[in-house]
Amino acid sequence: MLDLDCGLSFDLAQDKDFFSALPARAAVCLIELRDANAEPLLIRTQDLQRRLQRLLGPSDPTSKRLNLRAVASLVRYRLTGSRFEQIFAYYVHAKRIFPERYQSMLRLGPPAVLKVSLRNAYPRCYVTRRIPVDDAGSPTAGAYYGPFASRRSAEAFAGSALDFFKVRRCQIKIRRDPSFPGCMYSEMKMCLAPCFAGCRKEDYDAEVHRLVQFLDTSGGSLHDALEHERESASEALDFERAASWHKKIEKLDDALRGAPQLPRRIQDLGAVILQRCAEEQTIGVYAVRGGWLAEPTFVRFAEIAGQPRSAEHIFREYLESAATQTEAKAAAATAATGRSTGNLSEHLWLLARWYYSNPREGEIFFRERDWPYRRIMRGCSRLLAPKPEPDPGSTTAPAPGH
Repeated sequence: MLDLDCGLSFDLAQDKDFFSALPARAAVCLIELRDANAEPLLIRTQDLQRRLQRLLGPSDPTSKRLNLRAVASLVRYRLTGSRFEQIFAYYVHAKRIFPERYQSMLRLGPPAVLKVSLRNAYPRCYVTRRIPVDDAGSPTAGAYYGPFASRRSAEAFAGSALDFFKVRRCQIKIRRDPSFPGCMYSEMKMCLAPCFAGCRKEDYDAEVHRLVQFLDTSGGSLHDALEHERESASEALDFERAASWHKKIEKLDDALRGAPQLPRRIQDLGAVILQRCAEEQTIGVYAVRGGWLAEPTFVRFAEIAGQPRSAEHIFREYLESAATQTEAKAAAATAATGRSTGNLSEHLWLLARWYYSNPREGEIFFRERDWPYRRIMRGCSRLLAPKPEPDPGSTTAPAPGH
């Protein structure tokens, strides 16, 4: 997957031919050294030719810059057409070559997600960065929603969502002690107060179930329920109650407005990412299933015209097989590491890093009931369309105030 498919031997006597053969394009590159026991150097760059001229060109005795001219033997590289392909390829090879320190090389940090710990007798919703998985690679010990751009954005979304539910926010151990004074949330009627037996266990479980439905449907379940209550009040000519329900709907719309589309239940996170490749008229297709990135496929539209299969048929074959690929990858990753955490978080980090980047290159389409194949094909057309070149004679001045 994402192999370093190009290579050149480095010879000091023919360094000019070596540098002239290198493309001045973005790439992931591995520099192998003459000493078999020496550790190779893995880099990613936006200009391969210029970067290797710095690393393998004539050294400057007065400079402390790294120079491998005297020890390099072979250069293997892969041209990349997008930043997503580059960081994904860099991650794959860094993890394979440097299993002990690849996380520090990429500055990997687990993404922020929301967790509803359903194993607790009185669950609560909170932000976490730890996502344990079972042998199949699925999150366990609760329901997880994300990934979010940052911990702050996850906490902001959780705070606005919990305003519509009376689920506890405290971190104390619930003992159902009537003598317990409670907390400020119970005093403000924002919690059912299970700490001092202010509700039945069944009532609290029903409230948690409503919260889980809200998160599963991205607010749709609560929105439908509020609209139903408003319509019922209107039919009963209780306009004051209908107005109060309408205010709650407006408050919910304000809370959901501007929320990113990516955060959802991790097990249900299904999407396809389209990226332009370095090869002409080629699209890189990356399927996401349950938060795991599947092995990509590359659709070469220049060759499809002479094939009996259509582009949509190729997408269907790949996306239908991506589910088994990600399940096998998750099981293999868990068995290889001997741990139940880490790998899923890394894939979510790669996904969140690209999704929340500004500007974001490429297209993403989420799977709801089925894959939106027509929209996917239109996305490919947009990526393959030639970029408009700026008019050198244009002297348009910015508008006042901008």
